[in-house]
Amino acid sequence: MDGSFSDNSHDGRFELDVEGQIAFANYRRSDKGLIIFHVETPRALRGQGVAARLMEHVLAAARAEGRELIPFCSYASSWMRQKRQSASAI
Repeated sequence: MDGSFSDNSHDGRFELDVEGQIAFANYRRSDKGLIIFHVETPRALRGQGVAARLMEHVLAAARAEGRELIPFCSYASSWMRQKRQSASAI
């Protein structure tokens, strides 16, 4: 259940297709970084770590572009805090 990640730049969102259902993160590229406005997962996929997997892909995309990830949505912000705490615990 890994899913297929893509950048739907036409709609301004990253997408993770899991078994035909799409989790997405709305974004905008700016001079300061990659701004994430909203992350959403279909109800049937919630609680399975799909949004976290999507954010891992989004972070990798931002790094590949040399951009900072700037979370404006509460989920993305929380995910970033947890990621930093996990990294500092190592």
